[in-house]
Amino acid sequence: MYWDPMPTVADSATLPVASLENLRVLGPPDEYFRGEWEQRDWRNVPGPFYGANTDSCWCGPLIAPDHIIVEDRYGSEVVFRQPSNARETHLILSAAWSDPFGAYACDGNERWTPDLVRAWWADRARLVEWIDTTERAWSASDREGDRVNAEGLRAYRGYLGNGLETYLQEYIFWLENR
Repeated sequence: MYWDPMPTVADSATLPVASLENLRVLGPPDEYFRGEWEQRDWRNVPGPFYGANTDSCWCGPLIAPDHIIVEDRYGSEVVFRQPSNARETHLILSAAWSDPFGAYACDGNERWTPDLVRAWWADRARLVEWIDTTERAWSASDREGDRVNAEGLRAYRGYLGNGLETYLQEYIFWLENR
């Protein structure tokens, strides 16, 4: 069943930022979730969190590698797996907090409709083509960062084949019934 991370987001202001040793706290989510729906990347998986023209420093995949990848054109961060528990939500919150552009958002539950989710899924061949092409290029790269991100793309591809469809069905049910 779909797990709603928004209560965790609401209670997150005093949580420490994941992966920082100086124990800074996240603070109010509206201070770092300023991404705009119209600018979200098409590769974001439907759900509450998405990247919308984030920076290109690749912090997200370092903090939340099971949830965030980088796209190949501008280096913007994309949420490829929505969280399924409080720990995973904390990692995505920390990645969003680390984005100097504040271009992550967590208002997807108010934006996605069942029809939009179905349309996103229907266009998955485009996503598979992008993942496969980019993963091949990055796997063959001399740059370590590219090879690391290729691992994230393989994880995204695996999720597309095993788990994502079920998640989307559960998410649609939740959107329709709350």
